[in-house]
Amino acid sequence: MICINQFRATALVIVDMQKGILQGLGGQRQTEHDEALKATTGRIAELLARARKTGIPVVFVQHDGVPGHRLEANRDGWEVREETAPLAAELVIHKRACDSFFETGLDAELSRLKVGRIVIAGCMTQYCIDTTVRRAVSLGYDVVLAADGHMTADSGGLLFEQIIGHHNTLLDGFDAGTHSVVVVPISDITL
Repeated sequence: MICINQFRATALVIVDMQKGILQGLGGQRQTEHDEALKATTGRIAELLARARKTGIPVVFVQHDGVPGHRLEANRDGWEVREETAPLAAELVIHKRACDSFFETGLDAELSRLKVGRIVIAGCMTQYCIDTTVRRAVSLGYDVVLAADGHMTADSGGLLFEQIIGHHNTLLDGFDAGTHSVVVVPISDITL
């Protein structure tokens, strides 16, 4: 079990939990994608509730898609899912790239909060989650990736389950200097 309180200030960063995130990407397996996303969302909502209860800062990252994209800004698919929606006082960072730090204020906000460790959950595994996790470590953050708290769609001949499993294995222990990633199930993350 990973107890977050033993480290410097921690924040929960929830990436791209938007209504349209997997819309139309599942093909013949759309039902499986939708069910897995619903289950993942439930686990993230549980983690979010625990963070709020203990006063851990929560930062939401929302992708602003270009016109015609399933996450086109200010359209239905762009909205954050109700189960994981930010409260009025919680921080929302808008991004236009896979990297949640690229041309956003995420690093500055985490620094302002004196955060040294972030717990990351959200979508999509091989794009925004992978890139954000790696960038966070290279910027000097320790990262806890919620092993069962990220989701994606089938891609490149791989099933979403394979992509998630691969990235959990690949990112666990990834480091830059003295900062690293640990991948653990949400049930083992104590806030």
